[in-house]
Amino acid sequence: MSPIDVGGTEIALALAVVKTLVLVVGSAITYIAFKAYRRTRQRALGMLALGFGLVTLGLVLAGLLYELLSVRLATGILLESLLVLAGFVVIAYSLYVQ
Repeated sequence: MSPIDVGGTEIALALAVVKTLVLVVGSAITYIAFKAYRRTRQRALGMLALGFGLVTLGLVLAGLLYELLSVRLATGILLESLLVLAGFVVIAYSLYVQ
């Protein structure tokens, strides 16, 4: 076993747990922001919900693409990063508009 493989299973398990928690918490934040948008119909809250949804999706995408669709890890990470960037842009815009 090479030094790189030591602890690989534990790290993979920890990563799966953390990504699952990111999905749960991110989804909850997205849902709460969307509920606020439905209640108030303020466009900024709708954009905020969309931004958090994009960030949440982006943060779990690379692993899913790699594990389920056999997409190269670097490609998955690039797509993940693009979604996170888009989400942050939408969040910043939602905080800027009135």
